Amino acid sequence: MTLFEDLKWRGLINDVTSPDVEDAINKGGLKFYVGVDPTGDSMHIGHYCTVIAITKRLMDAGHIPILIAGGGTGLIGDPKPNVERPMISKEAVKHNIECISKQINKILGTNIKVVNNALWLCEMNAIDFLRDYGKYFNINYMLAKDTVKRRLDIGITYTEFSYMILQSIDFLKLYETYDVTLQVGGQDQWGNITSGLELIRKVHGSDVKCYGFTVPLITRADGTKFGKSESGKSLWLDINKTSSYEFYQYLINTEDSKVIEYLKKLTFLSQEEIIELEKSLNEHPEERLAQKTLAKEIITFIHGEDEYKKALNISESLFSDKIWNLSSKEILNSITDVPTFEIKENILLVDLLVNEKIVNSKREAREMITNGAISINNAKCMSLEKIINKDDAINHEVLLIKKGKKNYYLGIIK
Repeated sequence: MTLFEDLKWRGLINDVTSPDVEDAINKGGLKFYVGVDPTGDSMHIGHYCTVIAITKRLMDAGHIPILIAGGGTGLIGDPKPNVERPMISKEAVKHNIECISKQINKILGTNIKVVNNALWLCEMNAIDFLRDYGKYFNINYMLAKDTVKRRLDIGITYTEFSYMILQSIDFLKLYETYDVTLQVGGQDQWGNITSGLELIRKVHGSDVKCYGFTVPLITRADGTKFGKSESGKSLWLDINKTSSYEFYQYLINTEDSKVIEYLKKLTFLSQEEIIELEKSLNEHPEERLAQKTLAKEIITFIHGEDEYKKALNISESLFSDKIWNLSSKEILNSITDVPTFEIKENILLVDLLVNEKIVNSKREAREMITNGAISINNAKCMSLEKIINKDDAINHEVLLIKKGKKNYYLGIIK
């Protein structure tokens, strides 16, 4: 199977700029680029597919990557579908690029060339921009692009409108300076990619061989963005922003209807291995082998095997009697999406439940305790006279309180 056929099988090809993209990709040796928008100081799981995973696949096949860190375009921002993107400071963009560059080199290796497009965009004056580049862009052509068209009803500023030209200049400069002939991006970048190709051909002639293809955006089963927790938090690739345990919990809870798609797009497992996991999913879905493998492959690739083992240990211990094997720090760093509060020592459990609004009344508190619906560190508390003190807490500090089957709370004894 060729590289292009493998990418198609994995669902990683959305649009191609011409039929000869397939031959160009299969031959190898192309210099290609992928852009990273430096709106944050870390990439997130959305970048993992369109930047990290696709770059590694092409690298492994002999293609040569250049990653663009948008020090220039990041000051403008690609138009969002329904609202203008907020501006960020030059200092913040510079800091974000430094962090992202280190992250890319850590994950993919130090031989990845990262280029800041501020080198040409921030050195350009307005007259040169209009004379040297603006003259090649027909307004009707730009208005027909999806990124612009979907904003016309609610309005779009000239700043956002011009983003297409800026990204097109990137492709032109990379072609002229580094012999880059292929651009890869998410499916929402289709208009920018084709505009870049048009600019290269207008400047250097229609016989120039340059290409582009887009990768489908990944969603959850309900159509929402992949990589967002239920509370709306992003899954960052920086372990200090998203712990390996949080990553594990998100991935292990992947819907059955989506897990094989994610294995194809996000892991480097062979087709045979994925087919076996699909068979396991169909025959023994309760084992969640596909989800466990997805979590293992992604966490190990990003953070290493030790972090995967750590996430697995915390996951297996946190909601069992093994919780006492964890430290209070591990618990606090792992569980971040539940109500957390301080507890005064030697408080009656009934009063604690009411004071922290875990229940609505003392009557409800007594009923839940009597019925075994309240647990402290995974042990049911059925005594109405229960007094909470440091001996009940992990490291004399942390209590994991559970109400019913799914409602968790963290209490910290000070």
